[in-house]
Amino acid sequence: MATNGKKRMKKTQAYLLSAALLTGTFACHTSALGATPATARLSPQYRIVVDNVEQTFYSASGSEMHPLVYNGSTYLPLRAIGELMGKNVNWDQTTQTVSIAGVRTTSPTKGILDTWTKAQSVSVQVCPEFTIMVEGVKRSFTDASGNTVFPLLYNGSTYLPLRAIGELMGKNVTWDNDTKTASLSGMTGIQVTDADSFVTSPAEGNTAAGVITAETAKSRALAHAGLTGSQVTFTEQKLTRDDDRQIYKVEFFSGSAEYEYEIDAITGNVLEFDYSGHHGTAPSKAGALIEEAKAREIALAKVPGATASNVVKLELDRDFNEAKYEIKIYSGNTEYEFEIDAYSGVILEWASETHR
Repeated sequence: MATNGKKRMKKTQAYLLSAALLTGTFACHTSALGATPATARLSPQYRIVVDNVEQTFYSASGSEMHPLVYNGSTYLPLRAIGELMGKNVNWDQTTQTVSIAGVRTTSPTKGILDTWTKAQSVSVQVCPEFTIMVEGVKRSFTDASGNTVFPLLYNGSTYLPLRAIGELMGKNVTWDNDTKTASLSGMTGIQVTDADSFVTSPAEGNTAAGVITAETAKSRALAHAGLTGSQVTFTEQKLTRDDDRQIYKVEFFSGSAEYEYEIDAITGNVLEFDYSGHHGTAPSKAGALIEEAKAREIALAKVPGATASNVVKLELDRDFNEAKYEIKIYSGNTEYEFEIDAYSGVILEWASETHR
C-alpha cells in the first residue's frame, strides 16, 4: 500500500457514469456494469421552484412527469431540465450518450396536467452505463458524501438527483419540508437533505470563477473523514493543478492518524484520499488471525453501497511476526485499497481514487 506514508494507486480506465434522456422511449441495456432494478417513490406532491417560478415537467409526448425519491434524494427528469437550461438534448443510442449543448430554438414542451396520480412506490432501473456530455465535456456526479450517483430510468425517462441538477444549472438547492418544496435559485441558497452548496467565489489568490475556497475544500475533507476542525491539525491546504483539473491538496493529522486529500476545486468532490492510522503505534502481533470474511467486512464498511462482489483482491501478507490483509475494492468509478492488521482488525492504511 503506502511507502513512506503514501502510495499512489495505479490509474485504471474510468467507467462511464452519467445520465441521458431520449426524446422518446428507450430501454436501459445491460452492460459490464449493467442496470439494477430498484424501487423509488413517485412524489407528485413535491413542488419544484426554479428562480421563484414553480415548474411543471413534461415528457416529449406531453405527459406530466413527477419527481422521484430514491435513497433519500429527490430526482428530476433530465430532458425537461435541458429545456429549462435553454439547450438542445440529443441521444446517441450506439454510445448511450446524451448531449446537452447549443441554444434551443424550440419552445418548451407543453402537455396535460396530471391530477390523478398519487404518491406511490414504482419500479425504476439504475443505469450506470449512460454518459452525459454538456457542451462537449463529459460530466459525472456524486452525492454530498462524494459517492457516485447513477441515473434512474423510469417510463423511458432518465432522472438525476437535485444536487446533480443544481450542478448542471449552476444553482443552489434548498428544501422546505413543511411545503414539500425544492427550490433552485442563484448561487445564494444553503443546502439541505440531498442538496449541496455550490460556491462560486474564487479561492484566495485565484481569479477563476467557480473555484471553491480553501475553507470549503477543508470542510469537504473533514466531512469525508468524519472529523471536525477541533479534532485535527492541518499541515497543508493549497490550490494546484493536475493536468487539466484544478485541485486542492488538503492534509491533516488527528491523533496518530494522517489524512491526505485531493479535492476537485470546482465541484468539491473527493478525488483521492489516503489514510495512515498507525503512526507511533505498532500493530498487534499476537493471538489468532481474524478470518478473511471479517477483514472483508471491515473494508466494505468504509465503501458505501459495496458488497462482496466488489472485492477484487483479498490477500494475507506475512512479514516475520506481522500479518496484514491487503484488500482492493472497486465501486462505481472509485478504487479503494486497504491494509488491515490480521490480528486486531485495525485498518492500518486505506486509500481511494476516483477515475474520470
